[in-house]
Amino acid sequence: MQAIVIDAFSFCQLNEHREGSVLIADLPRLSEESATQQGALAWSLIGGKDQLGHPQLTLAVRGEIQLMCQRCLTPFAFELDSESVLILAKDEAKADEIEVLLDNDEVDVVVGSKTFNVIDLIEDEALLEIPQSPKHAVCPDVSLDSTVSAINVEPSAEASKKVSPFAVLKKINGRT
Repeated sequence: MQAIVIDAFSFCQLNEHREGSVLIADLPRLSEESATQQGALAWSLIGGKDQLGHPQLTLAVRGEIQLMCQRCLTPFAFELDSESVLILAKDEAKADEIEVLLDNDEVDVVVGSKTFNVIDLIEDEALLEIPQSPKHAVCPDVSLDSTVSAINVEPSAEASKKVSPFAVLKKINGRT
């Protein structure tokens, strides 16, 4: 993977625009959260200024990520469609000042630099958008019989035979 590095302040001042795509496999932290490393994310970055004249980046990230359902433990496609606005500050102290001044939860203030890594920003945005506990809206029916037949093994007579919980209790008490 090749890093995309910009001078964030110059990018905003010149109202520049860049777009492209990045493979999920090239994003190590996102790859860890994904069920597979297949696919890519499309991104767009636009520089400008906010209403108060602060340098501002608008980042859009779109794509499909395969996540593992925490309920049924099967992969599912999660559609990522995110757009965020970032105000740039020269240092942490200035970032805190701008956050208080803006008092807007929908706008994030970050410290910009002359060597601002766009790929890290894209990966951060994707990680923030995926659910903490991903689940299907409705899990597919994954029963024991379908799992067994999917791997071409016939269930044994003992495995398919249900045992009464009372029979188990009788064995424990020694009343067989």
